Amino acid sequence: MSTLLELFLDAADGRFPPADGTVSVIPSWRAGLSAVVSFTAHTIIATDTPEVLKDVRPDAYGAALHPGVLATLARYPARIGVADATLGGRGRGGGSAELVVRTDLDDHPRVVYARAIRDDVTVHGAPEGADDHGLVTVGTGLGGRREISIELFGDQPPGTGRRLIDEALRLIPDQQPVFAAVAPGNARSLRAFLASGFAPIGSEVIIEHHPVG
Repeated sequence: MSTLLELFLDAADGRFPPADGTVSVIPSWRAGLSAVVSFTAHTIIATDTPEVLKDVRPDAYGAALHPGVLATLARYPARIGVADATLGGRGRGGGSAELVVRTDLDDHPRVVYARAIRDDVTVHGAPEGADDHGLVTVGTGLGGRREISIELFGDQPPGTGRRLIDEALRLIPDQQPVFAAVAPGNARSLRAFLASGFAPIGSEVIIEHHPVG
């Protein structure tokens, strides 16, 4: 079957896996993480411990995201993430004059979380002396895909999130697929990503497994 990355890239181009009720279990893309990725009537479970699923019956119509299935997949100790909408977009290239690398933001909770579930994360924000509206992370995430996330600092004027996303897309090579995971209840963020050209392609939950001891 296709790899998780191939499925994401195909979905970003409008080519979705068959809506046939299939649930596929594949190896995790990164040690210490598992994920449930749902497309329309087609679900992928990425885990290095598939044996824990032997007594549950996940299906591709929503049951794979049932709390009982996620708890079984997580085991203990673990952190079960929220169910995010998976969004796909395209880089614009050219670089951003409004965003520079910001190592002083490494301890920000958004950055700490990004580095817990992604690799090669860089953090970007306004240059010194400019108005600091928020931050952007860019990294390699679920399945090896390119991902961005944003965080606004406090209350900001309408349109700030979209402008931050637009600048973030300039950090990604032109037309390169890029993805974001956004909680559906975070309507402001979701609307900002959609306004910047992202489109929903599925949903996902990431589970962080924590070593004992």
